[in-house]
Amino acid sequence: MTDDALDADARAILTGNDKGGYTIPTEGLYPFQWNWDSAFAAWGFSTFDADRAWTELDTLFSAQWDTGMVPHIIFHKEDDGYFPGPDVWGTGTTPASSGISQPPVTAILARLIHERTGDTERLRALYPHMLAFHRWWRDWRCVNGVACVTHPWESGRDNCPDWDPGMANVDTSGVGDYQRRDTGHVDASMRPGKEDYDRYLAIVYYGREHGWDQAKILHEGPFLMADPAIQFILIRANRDLAAIAELLGEDPSEPRAMADEIEAALPEIWNEELQAYCARDMKTGEFAKAISSGAALGLLAGVENAAMEQKLGAMWDRVTYGIPSNDPAADSFDPRRYWRGPTWPVVNALIAVGLSSAGRTTEEARLRRETAELIRNGGFFEYFDPIDGTACGGDRFTWTAAIWLAWASPNAGEA
Repeated sequence: MTDDALDADARAILTGNDKGGYTIPTEGLYPFQWNWDSAFAAWGFSTFDADRAWTELDTLFSAQWDTGMVPHIIFHKEDDGYFPGPDVWGTGTTPASSGISQPPVTAILARLIHERTGDTERLRALYPHMLAFHRWWRDWRCVNGVACVTHPWESGRDNCPDWDPGMANVDTSGVGDYQRRDTGHVDASMRPGKEDYDRYLAIVYYGREHGWDQAKILHEGPFLMADPAIQFILIRANRDLAAIAELLGEDPSEPRAMADEIEAALPEIWNEELQAYCARDMKTGEFAKAISSGAALGLLAGVENAAMEQKLGAMWDRVTYGIPSNDPAADSFDPRRYWRGPTWPVVNALIAVGLSSAGRTTEEARLRRETAELIRNGGFFEYFDPIDGTACGGDRFTWTAAIWLAWASPNAGEA
C-alpha cells in the first residue's frame, strides 16, 4: 500500500470509529470514549477536518467532573461487550464514566491542533476546562510535586512493569468471580494476565466502596505509585497551557507554577541504580526494577539528563522498531504482551514531540522512520513487537491512524 493509500485508510479509520462527536479506539475491544485516545484522535482529525478535531475535545470535556477530573472512560452508550462497565464503576455520573483519569496530554495536543487549524475561539472555550483538569492533577494526584497514579489504568500503561512493586501489595481476596471481555477480542497472550485483572478490580472496588472520595483514595487507597511518564507529561502540559494562556490574554502564572513545582520534585523519582527517572511506590519507597518508555518522555518536558539518555539509547538499540515499553534487557520484558515490551506508535509520537522540541532531529527522524515502517508493514494496529514488527492488539486502531496522519506519514507536515 502506498503512503497516499495509507493516508486515505487512516482517515477512513477515524471516520469509521466516529460515533457522533467522539471516537472509540476500535470496534469490539474498546467500544467507548477513552480520555487520552481522544486527544490523539483530535490531533489526527486536525489534518483533514478541523471542526471535528475540536468537537472531539469538546465531547471529552463534556464529561468533566465538578472536581476537574476528566475520566478515563466515558460510557456514552450501553455496550455489554466491555468489562468493567459503568455498573462496576458505580460513579453515578451523567454521562456514566469511570472513577479515574488518564495522562493529561490534552493541552499538549490542543496547542498542536491550534498551530495547525488556527481556531483560537475553540481553544479559548477549552482553556478553563484544561486548567481545571491540571488543578485536579495537582490537588489529587501529586504528592509534594510527585505525579502519582492510584490505578495502573490511570497511567495509560496498564500492565507495565513500572507498577509491579505496588501491585504486589494489592489485596485481591474480595474480588470474587467476573467475566473478562478483552480476551474474546484479541489473543490472550497479548493482554494482562488474570492476576493483574484481579488487582485492577480490587482497586476499582475500593474506590467505589468509598464513593470515589479522592482524599481517601490518595492517602489510604491500596495503590499509589509515582509515574515518570505523567510527571514529564504534566510538566510539558502545564508549560503548553501557560503558552495558551498568553496567546489568549490570560494569566499564565498558575500553570507555570504547577510546572515548576512538578519539575522541582524530579529528584524524588531518580533511581540511582538504574540511572534514570523511574516509577516509585509512594507507600514503601520501592523503585521499579527496569526502565520503561515513560523515562523516554523526559525531553518532552525539556528535561535533559546525559546518564538517562545513554541508558535509553542502549534500550532503543536493543530492538529494531521504535522505543520499547520496557527494557529488553530486563527479566520482565515480553515483546508482545501489552505494556511489558511492545512499542506503541502513539508513545513514539509523543516522544518525538520531545525530540523535536529539543532539536534532536536525527533521533526524531529515526523514530519516525521506524514507526512508519511498522505501520506500512503491519497496518494500523494498537501496538507492535519491537523486535520483529509483528502487529499486536486491536486492529484499525484510532490513535495509530491519527499519529500516522499527524506525524508518521511523509505527508504529515502538510496543512
